[in-house]
Amino acid sequence: MTADARPLVVLAGPIHPDGKALLETEARVVVCDDETEAGLVKAAGEAQGILFRIKPSCTESLMVACKRLKVVGRHGVGLDTVDIPAATRLGVAVVHAPGSNSQAVAEHALMLMLMCAKRALQIDKVTRAGDWSMKQLTGNTGNVELAGRTLGIVGVGNIGRRVAKFGGALGMRVLAYDKYVPDDEVRRRGAEPQKSLEALLPQADVLTCHTPLTPETKHMINAKTLGLLKRGAIFVNTSRGPVQEERALFEALARGHLAAAGLDVFEEEPTPLDNPLLNLPNVVCSSHVAGVTLEAIRAMATQVSGEMLRVLRGERPQVLVNPEVWGHLGQR
Repeated sequence: MTADARPLVVLAGPIHPDGKALLETEARVVVCDDETEAGLVKAAGEAQGILFRIKPSCTESLMVACKRLKVVGRHGVGLDTVDIPAATRLGVAVVHAPGSNSQAVAEHALMLMLMCAKRALQIDKVTRAGDWSMKQLTGNTGNVELAGRTLGIVGVGNIGRRVAKFGGALGMRVLAYDKYVPDDEVRRRGAEPQKSLEALLPQADVLTCHTPLTPETKHMINAKTLGLLKRGAIFVNTSRGPVQEERALFEALARGHLAAAGLDVFEEEPTPLDNPLLNLPNVVCSSHVAGVTLEAIRAMATQVSGEMLRVLRGERPQVLVNPEVWGHLGQR
């Protein structure tokens, strides 16, 4: 196959060099640094594959404009930025990299739990100021141990099951709610199954979310559900920002119903600097980087690149989000 005959794959932003090198074994690869839809359409008008990172979203209008498109790759796990029904109607395969960053996100969730429980930010601040009085560690809002407490997990997929093991290793009682996983499998993943979110919440000392963003999970964490948590509970979210209703979360933290929160994701990203959550001393924040480790970035890039190449070769990919398109790719 000559170089000119190879399919064109456009990357919506740079990826790990190993992923790009893998694509280049069988495709012409162009990196588009323009994060607008118009910019990507200009670069990918003749592309047979597009690999999306964060921006822009994979919309129907974008896919319609790219007439030769056969496969869309999502650099990561979440699919909320891809219009899957539109891709299916247009005969475009959608692939992603499930499991590639699970360990990274699980470790980050554990870090946020521990930082909240141990009041790491406050202790760091006073230590740097020369205050060794231990005043930060006394009273009802002081440093606590997680052993013997109850960890509530929403979603026990690739990430949640790892968090369950971490909780067990710390000596926590681990409960989980996941309506799509049978009770016996939840137990095998290291947690006691709960019949509903409402049954889980009143028992949890720490609640951590590991669920995709869907119409069902949007604002799952709201004033009502937060009110069901124990006073002094810790909330952690490394899934998707719109799972939480931030006004209700702020109020629960500000009035002391929640002791602390660890947030890697926000309803709007980047979150505005005037987001009141950023001004609370009992909130630990990170900028949607839970899945960003050296190992995970490489795994995401190589896994999704391999899946895209399978589609372009005419081979069925191992992870096909919309299997109904198989057999009529690119037929519009």
